[in-house]
Amino acid sequence: MCLAVPGRVLGVEERDGTRMATVDFGGVVKEVCLEYLPDLQVGEYAIVHVGFALQRLDEESARRTLELFENLGMLQEEFGDPWEQAEGAARTEAGEVRP
Repeated sequence: MCLAVPGRVLGVEERDGTRMATVDFGGVVKEVCLEYLPDLQVGEYAIVHVGFALQRLDEESARRTLELFENLGMLQEEFGDPWEQAEGAARTEAGEVRP
């Protein structure tokens, strides 16, 4: 599943003519493109989908949504450990049953 997840902007920089942000999604930090929200500033919240900030969000709404996603296990599903995911995929391809 691919979610649109709220995150808080930690930093903003220009890279190769594209405005990028470092965004915290409840403890998971990712790089995000700001092409759709070029005036987004450090400390603001945005809804992010597939690496693009799409819409501003107030802090209270962002926190409630992140808490809900975490309670439902959706943050782990969306941002889970890539090494763990790769190991699981390799086991599946090898026909192993994962414990």
